[in-house]
Amino acid sequence: MQQWKINLAVLWVGNFLVMAGMTMITPFLSLYLQQDLGVAGEHRISLWAGLIFAANFVTSFLFQPLWGKLSDRYGRKMMLLRSGFGMSIVIVLMGMATSPWHLLLLRIANGVISGFSPAAVSLVSGGTPKERMGFAMGTLQSGATAGTILGPLIGGLMADTFGFRPIFYMTGTMLFLASALSGFMIKENFDREAAARKPQASLLKGFRNLMRIPQMPVLLSITFLIQFAMLSPMALIPIYVQQLHGTTENLAFWAGFVGAVTGLSNMVSAPVLGRISDRVGPKWILLVSLIGAGLMFIPQSFVGTVGQLLVCRFLLGCFMGGLIPTVNALIRRYTPDGQDSRAFGFNSSALALGNMTGPVTGGVLSGLIGIEGLFIMSGLFLFATSLWTYVMLIRRDGGFSAGSERR
Repeated sequence: MQQWKINLAVLWVGNFLVMAGMTMITPFLSLYLQQDLGVAGEHRISLWAGLIFAANFVTSFLFQPLWGKLSDRYGRKMMLLRSGFGMSIVIVLMGMATSPWHLLLLRIANGVISGFSPAAVSLVSGGTPKERMGFAMGTLQSGATAGTILGPLIGGLMADTFGFRPIFYMTGTMLFLASALSGFMIKENFDREAAARKPQASLLKGFRNLMRIPQMPVLLSITFLIQFAMLSPMALIPIYVQQLHGTTENLAFWAGFVGAVTGLSNMVSAPVLGRISDRVGPKWILLVSLIGAGLMFIPQSFVGTVGQLLVCRFLLGCFMGGLIPTVNALIRRYTPDGQDSRAFGFNSSALALGNMTGPVTGGVLSGLIGIEGLFIMSGLFLFATSLWTYVMLIRRDGGFSAGSERR
C-alpha cells in the first residue's frame, strides 16, 4: 500500500478515537459532577457543566496557531504525537478528579495541548497526491465525524455498565495506543534541518503573511460561519424533539437518533464528495454544499413529526460532508509550502470560535425567535456564506474554470 494511504488509514483511526474521547463525557457530565464530584443544586450543576464543556474550546482557540507554527518548524508527526500522548494522560487524570475545579483545569489543559486533528490534516495534505486531495480530506473528516457521533453513544453505554471514572481510563488508554500506532506506522517527508534554517516569523507576523494571500481570510471566515450556523440550534434540538414527539416514552432514543443521523450521512458523504471534488474542483462542491445545507435547515422549522425531522437532518448531513473537508483542501491549495501547518492551525482556531459562539448565540436568541427561528437563521447564514464564497473565492479567481481551480 502507498505510504499516503497508510498514513490516511492510521490517522482515520486516530481522528475517530480523539473525537470519540472528546465527546464521550457529554451524556454523563452533569451526572459525574453530581454523583462523583459532589456538586449539588440544578443551577450549580448547569453552571459547572457549561464552564467545563466550553473550557476546552477556549484554550484550543488560543493555542492552535502556536502548535501550527511549531509544526512547520519541527514536523507534523511530532506535533501529532505530542497532542495524542498528552491528551491520553490528561483524560486519565480526569477520571481521578475529586472536585469540579480539578475537572475544569484538566479540560483547560486538554484544550492547550490539543491539536491532533489539525496536525493530522496537515500531515495527510502534505503527503497526498494533489489529484487525490479531496478524497483524502473527506475520508479523514469522516473519521472525526464517526467519533463525534459514536462518542456520546459509547460513553452513555459504558457509564451504565462500568460507572463514570473507568470511561476516562479506557479512553486515555485508547488514545495512547492510537498515538503509539501513529508513531510506528506514519512516515513523514520532513527536512527538519532545512526547516530550522528558514527564518521563523512570529505568530502575529505569520498571521499577517497568511492574510496577504487573498483567499485565506475568506476561507477562515467560511469555516467560522459554517460552524456558527451548524451549532446555533444544536443544544436545543432535544427539546424540539420532545415537542414533536409529544410524550416522554422513548424520548432519549429519538433525541439521540436525530443527533446521530446527521453525522451518519455526513460520514458517508464526505469521501464521496471528496472524490467528486477531485474531478470537478473543490469550489463547485463547497458552493453546492453550502446552498444545499442552507436549504435543508429551512424545512426543519416547519416539520410536524420526528420522522420528517429525521429526513431533513439526514439530508443536511449529506451536504455537510462537502463543507469543512473542502475548505481544508482549498487551504492546502493556496498556502505556500512550509506554512500549511500554521494555516491549518489558524483554521482550527476559526472552527473552535464557531463552536464557542454558535451555541451561546443560539441559546440567547432562542428566547426571542424560538428554535424554529434558529433553523431559519442558520439557513440564511449558510445562504449568505454561499454568496460570500461565490463573490470572494470564485468570481474573484476567475470562476469555475479549470485554470482557476489549479491555482
